Amino acid sequence: MEKEADEQEQEQVVNPWQVSAKEGGKIDYDKLIDQFGCQRLDQSIIDRVHRLTSRSPHVFLRRGVFFAHRDFNEILDGYEKGEKFYLYTGRGPSSEALHLGHLIPFMFTKYLQDAFKVPLVIQLTDDEKCMWKNLSVEECQRLARENAKDIIACGFDITKTFIFCDFDYVGGNFYKNMVKVAKCVTYNKVVGIFGFTGEDHIGKVSFPPVQAVPSFPSSFPHLFSGKDNLRCLIPCAIDQDPYFRMTRDVAPRIGYHKPALIESSFFPALQGETGKMSASDPNSAIYVTDSAKDIKNKVNRYAFSGGQDSVEKHRQYGANLEVDIPVKYLNFFLEDDTELEHIKKEYGAGRMLTGEVKQRLIQVLTEIVERHRKARAAVTEEMVDAFMAIRPLPTMFD
Repeated sequence: MEKEADEQEQEQVVNPWQVSAKEGGKIDYDKLIDQFGCQRLDQSIIDRVHRLTSRSPHVFLRRGVFFAHRDFNEILDGYEKGEKFYLYTGRGPSSEALHLGHLIPFMFTKYLQDAFKVPLVIQLTDDEKCMWKNLSVEECQRLARENAKDIIACGFDITKTFIFCDFDYVGGNFYKNMVKVAKCVTYNKVVGIFGFTGEDHIGKVSFPPVQAVPSFPSSFPHLFSGKDNLRCLIPCAIDQDPYFRMTRDVAPRIGYHKPALIESSFFPALQGETGKMSASDPNSAIYVTDSAKDIKNKVNRYAFSGGQDSVEKHRQYGANLEVDIPVKYLNFFLEDDTELEHIKKEYGAGRMLTGEVKQRLIQVLTEIVERHRKARAAVTEEMVDAFMAIRPLPTMFD
């Protein structure tokens, strides 16, 4: 059994620090669901969200960007009975510039906050990045604040949102919960889940509880005092799943609810789905700092096309939508379902050319990035301080 798991592992690797498909192929998400033991997010759940929130489900739900979950139906069961929950997501601040892939969990979390009218905690793991990357403590703290500005620019409600950096916040009840979790996870278990080796320093081995405990309301006494039964829902990319498999395993043993998860697929690199966007290759991604000219240039030059190599062949055979990156990006960011279907149909039949599809994508991306840039420019240091202030949120469930 273990040997089989090993062979599978060699085929594709998905963990918080490495995402690679087997031999230049695509990530097999069905296999990942089996391997991780989560459930597929089906249409019945999406319809239920629509019914419970009385608003159209987010484009990421409608189009399967968020495709897997753990116990999301239980969160909805409770919500239907009038039981609220809170949201928890986060970011490891390892670079100053965020790309569109980084924004996806935050865009979706904002929708969840607005639709369900619930509070949100956002963890910036400056400590993790200090341990995994060659960065000083001070640099990680600076990056965390810079990243907080991009997160705030997504439009979160300050009366319902608490953002914290681990270096500043860990202590008190939060630390007590970390110790409770740590006592329940053996070294063998953590190696099994995360693949640590004897060469890894002990900081890495001891980090997982830090990301686990925001799942427990008692880690935030200024917010959830006396609300120990509050459920937690975590929107994240599926590479973060190992942390929360561990957390869910431990939670009942220390008297807490298991956190629920709703998990997204990866945002593909411009060069094609074999890669995950790399911060070290600026041409593999669209950054929120890119100018309109940068975006146009990157999409035209680097976005992998499923179109044929001559107009004649294209008109005859049409585009291969399975590998076409402009269509995949439109699937994430073009709001209008009817227009998207029209593009897929015309482009797939060869009546629409690659250049036209790229042109539409450039418009869509430029608009998103421009809107983000304006919103971020309006975020002051005082606003960052306000979101990070340890304070009660009296109207967080209103």
